[in-house]
Amino acid sequence: MPPHCDTLDGPVVKAARLALETRNVNLILPYVPKEGEAEVIRAFDKVLPLRNNGARELADLYFFETVVRIHRLGEGAPYTGLKPAGLDEGPIIPIAEKAIETGSPDKLIEALTDHIRVEVKQRFNRMQELKKHANDSLDAGHEYVEALLGLQVWSHKVYQCATSAPHDGAHNHGD
Repeated sequence: MPPHCDTLDGPVVKAARLALETRNVNLILPYVPKEGEAEVIRAFDKVLPLRNNGARELADLYFFETVVRIHRLGEGAPYTGLKPAGLDEGPIIPIAEKAIETGSPDKLIEALTDHIRVEVKQRFNRMQELKKHANDSLDAGHEYVEALLGLQVWSHKVYQCATSAPHDGAHNHGD
């Protein structure tokens, strides 16, 4: 998945845009770590006068890049520049955004559990099918054990992801 917070239509840039439009830096500060707040405030103070002097697009871009860079730093993730709006975020980000919009997690829960259900069944059924022939040859035995252990390791990773903080280094989603 592309880093969602690196995009021009991601939540960080949306908050930065609103902060500039309302001239209220406090609207963007929750998106950056405390140690980055002073730099964001300095950038905000620099760009506000430029926005009124014909350099709005350039000033805004500078501010967005600054905010996203500091946001990514707070996640422990590298900043690789702003990405264009409209990138494919995968199927879950739009559903999560809609859940936030509507105030109901039901569709997000349904989408996640449906996906996990399908994956578990496919992986489990493959492992069960390979088990039937595991003793036919050494290669068949290897294939079965690989599927067996693969199911267990995959299940553990899903569990770790489900019980971890949003920005654990093991799965930097880019936000």
